[in-house]
Amino acid sequence: MSESKSVVRVVDVTKSYATEGTDDVRALDGVSLDVPAGEMVALMGPSGCGKSTLLNLIGCVDLPSTGTVFVDGNATSNLDDDALTALRRDRVGTVFQFFNLLPAMTIAENVGLPLVLQRVGRLETAERVKSALDAVGIGNKAGSYPSQASGGQLQRAAVARATIHRPAIVLADEPTGNLDSASGAGVLRLLRAIAGEGQAILMATHSAEAAAVCDRTIRMQDGRIVS
Repeated sequence: MSESKSVVRVVDVTKSYATEGTDDVRALDGVSLDVPAGEMVALMGPSGCGKSTLLNLIGCVDLPSTGTVFVDGNATSNLDDDALTALRRDRVGTVFQFFNLLPAMTIAENVGLPLVLQRVGRLETAERVKSALDAVGIGNKAGSYPSQASGGQLQRAAVARATIHRPAIVLADEPTGNLDSASGAGVLRLLRAIAGEGQAILMATHSAEAAAVCDRTIRMQDGRIVS
């Protein structure tokens, strides 16, 4: 493991959900892990094993029932709603399986959205968007709408959007699951390069090929880390 400081630290975390008429469902059960800066980590396991729940906790979308999640040194359970929103906005980037680009906005506008939310100036935003699109190889699609791009191009745009604000951690949820093999390999190369620049990446995947690109693999089952 890298000796860099941990960008994400999860300490003995459980997450339970109340269900009507039955016992609570425990989605995570005593999970602990660290992800240092510059490391790319695969998170593997069957559907329902807790991968998405863990990503939601690290992504500041939800809070643990017990235990502590630290993101960039901040214990998420100690933050109020405004501070949690700011941490998610500024220090977390997310790449989704189905891209989640806004159809009424151009690809350039989608990629620049994190900077708009941070109130970065218009000129700087335009410059950083152009640089980000060129870096992922789709500078020629800046003015196109998502409906006018291929799946591989959309996922490249999603990677650019997730990283343009220079977050500490990039969460990727099945980023190649909706792509052909060539497009998926291209997205993995992008993520690998981003980790090489010092950002931490945690990628949930069912793909052994995707996991092989990572520095290490964490396997989950029934809400626990098993290896």
